[in-house]
Amino acid sequence: MSEPESSAPSIPNARDAVRALRPSQIREVANAGFGVADVLPFWFGESDRVTPAFIRDAASAALQAGETFYTHNLGIAPLRSALADYVSELHGATSPDHIAVTSAGVNALMLAAQLVVGAGDRVVAVTPLWPNLVEIPKILGAHVETVSLDYGEQGWQLDVGRLLRALTPDTKMLLVNSPNNPTGWVMTREQQRAVLAHCRRHGIWIVADEVYERLYYPDPAPEADGAAPSRTAPSFLDLAARDERVICVNSFSKAWLMTGWRLGWIVAPKRLMDDLGKLVEYNTSCAPAFVQHAGIAAVREGERFTLELVRDLKASRDHLVRALSAVPGVDVKAPQGAMYLFFTMEGASRSLELCKAMVREVGLGVAPGSAFGPEGEGFLRWCYACDTARLDAGVERLKRFLAQHGRG
Repeated sequence: MSEPESSAPSIPNARDAVRALRPSQIREVANAGFGVADVLPFWFGESDRVTPAFIRDAASAALQAGETFYTHNLGIAPLRSALADYVSELHGATSPDHIAVTSAGVNALMLAAQLVVGAGDRVVAVTPLWPNLVEIPKILGAHVETVSLDYGEQGWQLDVGRLLRALTPDTKMLLVNSPNNPTGWVMTREQQRAVLAHCRRHGIWIVADEVYERLYYPDPAPEADGAAPSRTAPSFLDLAARDERVICVNSFSKAWLMTGWRLGWIVAPKRLMDDLGKLVEYNTSCAPAFVQHAGIAAVREGERFTLELVRDLKASRDHLVRALSAVPGVDVKAPQGAMYLFFTMEGASRSLELCKAMVREVGLGVAPGSAFGPEGEGFLRWCYACDTARLDAGVERLKRFLAQHGRG
């Protein structure tokens, strides 16, 4: 008598929450550029300039000194101290006990979410938004609801009343990215004050992604009124005590051009640090020691570089706004922060298809607005962190594409 046949094996899938995550449409557009000669890529959020030499030299010296071993989960003491001094100078007294070093800003966002949300929790996010922030809580089983910015004559604006109505007592966490990727919107001090007071009343955690805080171009500039130039965008750290339900995430990627180094930090209540150390251990153990030494150089020696970078970025922003404004059918507003223009034009209602076509036909690479959620559909994101000649070449390709399709 033969043995009964076993049932067919189940299909080896990832769990449902992971399978449901959005794939990167920015990467999808970039993939469409493979094999296309002479593509001008403005799709990723990074400069075309390398990390400054004084930071690279610090990493090289640390490697030569043998800094290749594990470190404390929360980061080496000299870097935590340097970051505490840096945050204190910008936002008020902060001790190293409130600082944790992470393996990139996105790792910091994941750690922050792991600290405070779990399956079934309700999370609210201000959108359009870099997709990682919206998707990270979903990995943990949380439910994410969005409150969209509005686009009009003044660019992207927040209806703070609508946001406060969405922050119901059953909300566990609010996600805010300001200056914002992709729109460049900056949350005002008054809006932060209203949101912080509301979240205090209801015990809602605020996770603030402030990685673009130094890329800030207030309009009109404070110095026009005789005030000192503002070195940073408004931050929840300016208003909140260090031991309340506010977690601020930052990164070395933008202000010091260290995207490939994967180094970030968290400012959070001291009582979270032991548990945060456990999470770091179970995620990455620690950031590489020699990279942390590069971070010390950035924080201690990099202020002049950052100020020059911001001046260059503002000039590039203004240049690209003028150039795009002269293109028929393009609607663009100058944002107050970050390193992107989030603009609309004819044909952008299907932004992913449009971006793929521009890559294939004229070698112009920008990011589709739909990559940043349904609220971003109809827009395109252009990273202007490069020299103006490169931006001009991109605009000429845009004009050529529009002419070929009878739109220009």
